[in-house]
Amino acid sequence: MLEGSSGSKSVERPEETMAWDWTGTDIGKAHHHTVVLNNDGDVLLSRRVVNDEPELLDLSSDVAALAEDVVWSIDVADRMASLLVNLPLNHEQTVFYLPGLAVNRTSAGYRGLGKNGREGRPDHR
Repeated sequence: MLEGSSGSKSVERPEETMAWDWTGTDIGKAHHHTVVLNNDGDVLLSRRVVNDEPELLDLSSDVAALAEDVVWSIDVADRMASLLVNLPLNHEQTVFYLPGLAVNRTSAGYRGLGKNGREGRPDHR
């Protein structure tokens, strides 16, 4: 089941000691761009992939190799994303739909800090 802010399925909160890695994917017709962050905000992986099964399987394997507990976030929930959505779900990973409008509104709080919000943080190198 694809989960979202209005979804009926609830997600258990991780224990305070459990670290989740966060995977965000910008969905496109021909290509997707995926970034994996750890709880500290460090980039573990950043990759643009073609929207076809072999490349997405490689991406899914690489993400799974980085951590046991991965939460995926996607910005499109239609046919363009169906293959990418099903890969993590088949590996019993959590997938959330985060609408592009929500990303746009949230980024307004980070004006001048760059698209990803990392620049300007005290620990940014």
